[in-house]
Amino acid sequence: MACADAHDPHPERWYTTNLVGIPAPVLASLAFNAHPQPLRIAGARETQPGLFALLGRCPDAEQAREVFQHYMSLGFGLGAPAADAGEAERHRWRTSYLKLMQGWVLDSNSAAGAVLKGWAESRFGLVPTYHREALARYPSPAWMRYLEEKAGSRFHNNCIWQQLDLVFEYCQWMLARFELMGAGPHVTLWRGSSNVEEQIVAGSLRERRCTVRLNNIVSFTRSREQAGCFGDWVFEARVPLCKLLLAPGVLSTRSLQAEGEVLAIGGLYELKVSYE
Repeated sequence: MACADAHDPHPERWYTTNLVGIPAPVLASLAFNAHPQPLRIAGARETQPGLFALLGRCPDAEQAREVFQHYMSLGFGLGAPAADAGEAERHRWRTSYLKLMQGWVLDSNSAAGAVLKGWAESRFGLVPTYHREALARYPSPAWMRYLEEKAGSRFHNNCIWQQLDLVFEYCQWMLARFELMGAGPHVTLWRGSSNVEEQIVAGSLRERRCTVRLNNIVSFTRSREQAGCFGDWVFEARVPLCKLLLAPGVLSTRSLQAEGEVLAIGGLYELKVSYE
């Protein structure tokens, strides 16, 4: 972890190096959200040219989803073990991007959530601000638990960050090729919450417009009504498409689409506020 001042107790001013070529403070800023630029994780597409060559031949999103799922299953051994596989091989735990994201949907503060936050920290340079509790001064018990969980072997194996790199690049490819979330460069999304005061950096709930600092990876939904199920306050955001890791219609599994959930890279966002 790097920061501008090693003694600075405020995590919102910390940053790390990243793999997208845009400084983390810029990536997290309102200016970037207003004028987004394409984000590419260095080496992700270059090391898997076969995947994107196959995707380029797909005439529609349905076939592209099938190609991606099959490629990931073969590349990372995510399918069922062969009939003649040994006992150890049949019981070997292989972490997959699907299990990780399903874990996030169930509980974003779980060990699976820590791994996703750690991936966002590594790839985009944005330090998380919350995991089970606020990640304030370092070191602290909250920070130690986050660091232990993000490096835990249960989810952090089978090249899981490389899997997530490909999910991000594939998502960006799908959004551009088939315009699953519109032509862009932004999409309007909603988020519900009951405890947001500590995230506000400008404006207020009373003014019905505020700037908040969201976690380094954060969930939104495409439905305002669905967002209202997660808190009394509903926030409307214009999110750059280039910050999306997961959107409805990108993956073939239905378990990640029931609530129309969208995963996005966090930072500062200007939000419109309403009370349910």
